[in-house]
Amino acid sequence: MPRRFFQRYMPKPDTLRRQRSLRFMAPLIGDPRLWQLTRRSVANAFSVGLFCAMLPIPCQMVIAAIGARFSRCNLALAVGLVWITNPLTMPLFFYGNYWIGTFFLDTPVREAPSRLSTQWLAEQMHNIMPALLLGSLVSAVVLAVMANITVRLIWRWHVSHHWKRRRQKRRQRRARIEAEFDD
Repeated sequence: MPRRFFQRYMPKPDTLRRQRSLRFMAPLIGDPRLWQLTRRSVANAFSVGLFCAMLPIPCQMVIAAIGARFSRCNLALAVGLVWITNPLTMPLFFYGNYWIGTFFLDTPVREAPSRLSTQWLAEQMHNIMPALLLGSLVSAVVLAVMANITVRLIWRWHVSHHWKRRRQKRRQRRARIEAEFDD
């Protein structure tokens, strides 16, 4: 089952509760419903985590943890998936979100100067921000819905495939037993 795959890489709630830096979140970490690995909890965790990852805001992990609490999905997956937009990939994702936003707002894409600086970025922020926010919101919603549907379909396929293999093994065992009795 897909559950075994996720259990292999997930941290243990007891280990997280014992860390000094996470003691303030002990009630959240201690809730066993937030550590379940069911088709629903994993699919919703993918939705929450990827939605928060696409938002150009600070504290994405905290937002994902709060979202996991309210949607009762797997906390570790929701918070871990936020790291898809890490410092290396963030510029690519947010440029793509900005490009999507300019498409929906029907505005031209602003070209970056040959030498990019924080001063130029600060000066252009009022022009860039509406497209970035809209593009981020659109891509977050689309990615969250697609991830939820995809995880549910993969989980369902995996379970049905497992059941078919079990049924096939049972038939083979019966055939062997019947062959032994026929002899």
